[in-house]
Amino acid sequence: MHELDHYIYPHRVLHWLVAVAVLLSLATGLTLGFLGYERTVGLLGNALTNVLYTSHKTLGVAILLLMTLRIITRLAFVVPDHTPPLTDFERVVSTSVHHLLYALLVAMPMIGWAATATGGFPVEFFHWHLPGVLSKNEALSQTLFVWHERLGWVLLALITLHIVGALFHWLIKRDNVMKRMSLFD
Repeated sequence: MHELDHYIYPHRVLHWLVAVAVLLSLATGLTLGFLGYERTVGLLGNALTNVLYTSHKTLGVAILLLMTLRIITRLAFVVPDHTPPLTDFERVVSTSVHHLLYALLVAMPMIGWAATATGGFPVEFFHWHLPGVLSKNEALSQTLFVWHERLGWVLLALITLHIVGALFHWLIKRDNVMKRMSLFD
C-alpha cells in the first residue's frame, strides 16, 4: 500500500493562497496601524488610503472564505503521515501552532468584520458592501479593533514560528515535511 506523502492538491493550493492573502493583509494592516488614518491620508492621499482600507477588508473576507475551504478539505481528506515521524516535541509544537493559526485565521476576519460594522464603516469585499451584521456601537468597535490588532501580533508570531519550523525541516533535518505542502512535488 502506498503511503500518502503530501496533502491533496486543492489543500496545498489553498495553503499558499491563504499565505499570500495573510502576508498582504498583514502588510496593509501594519501600514494602516502604524500610520493611522490621518497620516496615511497625508502621505498617500485619500484615494490610495481608501484602496488600502478596501484591500485590507477584501483580504480579510477572502481569508475567511479560503479558511472555510481549508477546514473542509482538512476534515474531508487524509492527513499525510510524517516520514520520518516527528519527535514528541515537534509534534506538540506543530499541532499547537497549526491549531492556533487556523483559529486566528477564522477569528481575526470575523473580529475585523464586527469592528468595522460596529464602527459604522462599510464592510467591503472588493467594491461590494457586505452586511454589517451588528449595529453601530463605537465603544464595542474600539474594543474589537484593539483585539484585532493584538491578535494580528500573535498571528505574526505564529507565522514566524511556522516559517522557522518549515525552514528547520527543509534545511537542517532535510526530511519530507516541506514536500507535504509543496505545489511542485
